[in-house]
Amino acid sequence: MNIAGFLSIPASMFPEQEALVYQGRRFAYGQVAERAARLAGALRELGVRPGTRVATMETNSARYVEMLYAIARLGGVIVPLNFRAKVEEVRHMLATADVALAFGGQRYLRLLVEAGAGLVHLRDVLPLEGHVAGYSVLDDALAHAEAVEDDAEVADEDLAVILYTSGTTALPKGVMLTHGDFSAFVFGTVEPADGTDRGATLLSVPLHHVAGLSAVITAFFGGRRLVALPQFEPTLWLETAEGERITHAFLVPTMLKRVLDEPDFAQHDLSSLQILSYGAAPMPLPVIRRAIERFPKTVGFINAFGQTETTSTVAMLGPDDHRLAGTPAQVEQKLRRLASIGRPLADVELRVVDDAGCELLRGQIGEIAIRSERTMRGYLGQEDATRATIDAEGWLRTRDLGWMDADGYVFLAGRKSDVIIRGGENIAPDEVEAVLYLHPAVEDAAVVGVPDEEWGERVAAAVVPRAGAQVSAEELVEFCRQRLASFKKPEVVRFVGELPRNPMGKVLRRDLRTMLVGANAEED
Repeated sequence: MNIAGFLSIPASMFPEQEALVYQGRRFAYGQVAERAARLAGALRELGVRPGTRVATMETNSARYVEMLYAIARLGGVIVPLNFRAKVEEVRHMLATADVALAFGGQRYLRLLVEAGAGLVHLRDVLPLEGHVAGYSVLDDALAHAEAVEDDAEVADEDLAVILYTSGTTALPKGVMLTHGDFSAFVFGTVEPADGTDRGATLLSVPLHHVAGLSAVITAFFGGRRLVALPQFEPTLWLETAEGERITHAFLVPTMLKRVLDEPDFAQHDLSSLQILSYGAAPMPLPVIRRAIERFPKTVGFINAFGQTETTSTVAMLGPDDHRLAGTPAQVEQKLRRLASIGRPLADVELRVVDDAGCELLRGQIGEIAIRSERTMRGYLGQEDATRATIDAEGWLRTRDLGWMDADGYVFLAGRKSDVIIRGGENIAPDEVEAVLYLHPAVEDAAVVGVPDEEWGERVAAAVVPRAGAQVSAEELVEFCRQRLASFKKPEVVRFVGELPRNPMGKVLRRDLRTMLVGANAEED
């Protein structure tokens, strides 16, 4: 099924139902579908055909949402670009995706032109909307374009979207996702719209991230009003959640922390909120515990674990696991499980394997492998990387280390590339970080290995202290020593104001390692 159908189907049945809200403007399903169809007509005049790669670079907007559906309606391939990317990264994405047309917000046009200079496939760079001197104008084509009446026929295996990974340690990889990938995800997780009020989804994550893209698709198909923010800002998020009576939202951990830290958090009525999902990066235990305490008790929290390569969520820790009620033993068990990513979804096979791909016993740490019908087609133009990631039996090696308990809950133990090897012993950074989070004076923490002449690597920790708390490095080392094997305790502790993270909240371990190598040298 063409992913454009996730708009056109409910629009044909419930054209008057409100579907999209952006900066005070409100659009019914029929209006959004009609605007997307006319936009598809303008794109057709600009040469977009089935298979044409079309890039977009902009913060969230109504036009951006319409553009996604317009490209899909023609059978084109959507290439959303990270608007925080630098020239070298943008050029890499435009070149590897063979982008024919690039549409950008006004502030990103010069970047797109500079990055696209000399690329033979790139025919034009245009403003996503409005008139900008020196650029071709989409709005002119839109003014006299004929609407495209029907969604292009596509096969499930046809390419729909190229999403680029965050590229925290190297140039981003293009993940190829098909119409069938998104269809499998949507049909497996959402009940189709039926004309009743299904609530409202608050979109505050960017559309170049799989969480943002899947939120748009599932909200429209599921009959939930989509309320889009240009970008995340905690005060605006709270005001919108209250004013629009938001029922569903997704935040990355850093966003959730900023919402909780807002001085007037308690003054906002969030009683409409039913589901608050989080993911894209590990959630610090103190943050989710604060959220459980401070949000209304009616809010159901979901830890949604997934990757771009798996078309969003593959494992989930559900609302019941976040409700810290019951006997002392039950509460203790739930507290332990808060550190997990929950259990696999119904359409996902998950196992923990060794380097040879053999499944490990419960409790043993290995690499998490996933098999699902919505696994990516592969990395664009990188067949070797694809073969190294997906084996002949369809198992995708996530490069995340983890283990599974006796009840099937999965716990992360860090990225495979982040494992610290000290004197021949493997140490998972997440295991050490989980212990640091248990200390009442610790607000945030991250652990990496730093070079050591005797041991190969030493365990080094960057710690953000809780406001007003007093703690020494020696106290934290001893705290860890009492709860971990001795060789796993941090040998270098540096207190910092904040951890280096990318916009989605993932710790930039390369930057952190550079910072802590300096601290290690100072101690020596």
